[in-house]
Amino acid sequence: MDGIINIYKEKGFTSHDVVAVVRGVLHTKKVGHTGTLDPDAEGVLPICIGKATKLSDMIMDGKKSYRTVVHLGMTTTTEDASGEVVTESPVDFDEEKIKEAVSRCVGTIKQIPPMYSAIKVNGKKLYELAREGKEIERKARTVTIYGITIRRFLPPNRFEMDVDCSKGTYIRTLCSDIGKILGCGAHMAELLRTKTGAFVLDDAVKLSELKALVQEGKEESVILSMEQALQSYPRITVSKKAEKMLYNGGKIFAPQYRCEEELSAGTVAAVFDSQGHLVGLYEVRKEENFFIKPFKMLI
Repeated sequence: MDGIINIYKEKGFTSHDVVAVVRGVLHTKKVGHTGTLDPDAEGVLPICIGKATKLSDMIMDGKKSYRTVVHLGMTTTTEDASGEVVTESPVDFDEEKIKEAVSRCVGTIKQIPPMYSAIKVNGKKLYELAREGKEIERKARTVTIYGITIRRFLPPNRFEMDVDCSKGTYIRTLCSDIGKILGCGAHMAELLRTKTGAFVLDDAVKLSELKALVQEGKEESVILSMEQALQSYPRITVSKKAEKMLYNGGKIFAPQYRCEEELSAGTVAAVFDSQGHLVGLYEVRKEENFFIKPFKMLI
């Protein structure tokens, strides 16, 4: 069983909980998630099964979209609603000022990861140190906020927004930073991941729904094949004569493969043998001539 299931992670589950449930329901050990969602967060969590676990990092690298509620006037230890209240301040709920503060967070920005995060420092996770009452200096990380849309204002102290961002973005830190710009502090009250890469909320299934489908023998209806997951990549087909080199992970030169798209050096493409079987992701290179070289084998 190789493929990806777009799971709707519900509140109360960790990402590892979801992996454990999927392992048990499908009776398979090779299962992995594609990016941690906090227990209080909900939404899209693609789960990779079998050989598709080799695609986990590529799915993780994709753009993410979130819907979040920002609570102004209150900061917490965790930067979200699960933490202890640190400060409370009066809120000047001026919609134009909020819009201006939000606009300042769009683009390539620096974020200092929260202490309550799974980042490791000297072999220990930050949240473990935080639970010991310790706080250490963290290096700022560069992330990209592609766009923020304020969906609605919820006076006297909340507003809801949609965020499109790069991997590695902490939405709770973004909410906290908006509060700092406004001078009243803030934390993330709610979080829903609506998209990661090609996986969207409308197609996600809850664990209870997956269990029901397995009982009916219909689980394959929600398992996306690796071929489907890689539809956004150019497709290269290798000739019969070059298949031995293909399966051995060797270089394949331009006369030995075909692609309907024009390829440039640096492009990563999904590569198939002459019978249409997916073999791996290859990178297009050029020295004297164009050739493709293994980027990630999937067999």
